[in-house]
Amino acid sequence: MVIKTGNDLLKICNKQKIHLFEAITLYEKNISGKTEIEILEKMKKNLTVMRDAIYKGLNSDDEELKGKIIKRDAKKLKERYETKKTVCGEIMAKAVSYALASMEINASMGKIVAAPTAGSCGILPAVLFSIEESHGILEEQLINGLLTASAVGIVIAKNASLSGAEGGCQAEVGSAAAMAAAAVVEMLGGTPSEALNGAAIALKNLLGLVCDPIAGLVEAPCAKRNAIGTANALVAAEMALAGIESVIPFDEVVDAMHKIGKMLPCTLRETAEGGLAATPTGRRIANEILEQGYYSN
Repeated sequence: MVIKTGNDLLKICNKQKIHLFEAITLYEKNISGKTEIEILEKMKKNLTVMRDAIYKGLNSDDEELKGKIIKRDAKKLKERYETKKTVCGEIMAKAVSYALASMEINASMGKIVAAPTAGSCGILPAVLFSIEESHGILEEQLINGLLTASAVGIVIAKNASLSGAEGGCQAEVGSAAAMAAAAVVEMLGGTPSEALNGAAIALKNLLGLVCDPIAGLVEAPCAKRNAIGTANALVAAEMALAGIESVIPFDEVVDAMHKIGKMLPCTLRETAEGGLAATPTGRRIANEILEQGYYSN
């Protein structure tokens, strides 16, 4: 079985009348030699780690649970949606708080699932578990969503990049949003074609996003970009489930992302030499962290 593009996935799904998660499970069995049970168990473990990171980030009173730059923003947002009428609705606010929580666990050196990277680790868990709560999703559906997300991630990795150092933040947050959008479409009964339309819409919205981490740390603006990526994924999935198609097909969007990444200067690809990292405040924060001896540890 050969899977390189989204079209490859659709051909398999259409020919065998299966879902994206089933196609990628067959692919994984073929290339890894693992059984379906082993693959599903791995997905369950990933979900457990994701869920634990969100819970800890939102509920722990550990004052050391923070990065060098970002603090406990997830808890602040949680307090707001629990006590006030939200701007975007409680589901969206919860999802964003989950994304921030995962990123704060990552910043404090806790355990996360790089989905697809540490710098974008908040998006997929946030989307999966917020939809689980709002729609009564079962564990089996969550696993199917996670497998669907992996199908999208594999195609992007093969044809573009998942690395901020290579393709900018579009390759990290953009890819994670595309994966999450496809997962939602699958979990809520969409077709393989609709799932890839959701992925295409989400990725299109973040084309050209640069990677400019302040002080070179995966904290700012990374955490808040995870929040935006989460909202983006949910909106893209909503459109796809309504039957709205991406004008540009998924595979062509991925190709465009790859080409755009190559056009980005090195200063905007995770070097902390451009963008927000090069602002006066960004430089000041970097110098303060340097004076604290962080980079010598």
